[in-house]
Amino acid sequence: MMVDTKCRTILVAPLNWGLGHATRCIPIIKALQDHNYIPIIASDGAALQLLKKEFPYLKALQLPSYEIEYAKKATNFKWKLLQNSPKTIAAIWREKKLVTQWVEKYALDGIISDNRLGVVSQKVPSVFVTHQLNVMTGSTTWFTSKIHQYFIKKYSECWVPDTENTPNLAGTLSHVQNPDFKIKYLGPISRMHKKSIPIKYDLMVILSGPEPQRTFLEKKLKAELQNFTGRVVFIRGVLEKEQRKEQIQTVTYYNFMNSRQLEQTFNESKMILCRSGYTTIMDLVKLEKKAFFIPTPGQFEQLYLAEKLQKEGLIPFAEQDLFTITDLKRANNFKGLRYFKTTVDWEKLFELFKTT
Repeated sequence: MMVDTKCRTILVAPLNWGLGHATRCIPIIKALQDHNYIPIIASDGAALQLLKKEFPYLKALQLPSYEIEYAKKATNFKWKLLQNSPKTIAAIWREKKLVTQWVEKYALDGIISDNRLGVVSQKVPSVFVTHQLNVMTGSTTWFTSKIHQYFIKKYSECWVPDTENTPNLAGTLSHVQNPDFKIKYLGPISRMHKKSIPIKYDLMVILSGPEPQRTFLEKKLKAELQNFTGRVVFIRGVLEKEQRKEQIQTVTYYNFMNSRQLEQTFNESKMILCRSGYTTIMDLVKLEKKAFFIPTPGQFEQLYLAEKLQKEGLIPFAEQDLFTITDLKRANNFKGLRYFKTTVDWEKLFELFKTT
């Protein structure tokens, strides 16, 4: 009987758009290591910084930036993305050329791309990770969804971190009728684990996402928290070389936390105030926490998810400009998220990379 003892090398490359794409790659990278694969990480900006902090011993490669920028006003969101599209397209072509070189240089056996459209190769099995089979952009959703699906078809498989049937988390985002590409539903994945430990904070605020909206929300919440009675931990979501901590009255501020610290702090917190990003939602499912959402202005995907979960009686939300700290009381009338009992068969999933 032949025993396969080869340690295969897999490139894992998340998009640098907020930190969600990078953080949901953490359990994938750990699973690769657990199953005798050698991950190489690749990204740019804050996403690359985060993964380098989590995995300082792994090879890390620099990819070109998509130069994604948010408009200051939500109404200008699509126009801003359209303005930036030439830079994004150029970055996709540059990263495609780089990946072609890396396949040979690092003897890659496979590729896992989380929403990086140019990280793909015809020479090795390539996987696209996304919860957005449909891309919400308002009246142009049909067009952006078709474009996105066009790129997904270039990959060997598409891994969707949601359940195939109901109940599910992402609804229309993660489900299409009669797809002409191979989809594998993983169920929600998260780097977090639930712990039965004493509650230390009444409220945990965790910020993320591109500028300038992250800063706008930080300023607003700092003002609103002056009217909050209770212990608060506030993670600003700013990746810097050193972690900084500051205590102002009953609020403890951190610029960032690593995964282990975040897991501990989530478990120590009674309620979470955050964006309605999909990776955050998956973390909250694993932790079974009550929360309140403030979607990023202009980001249709986050608004859709927030509206879906509020309609289902799970988590309430408010628009950024309209939010006040008293809105948090509404969370008492919602169920909060509960754990989806799904198990990822990583060994079977990674069999794709043994075809080379």
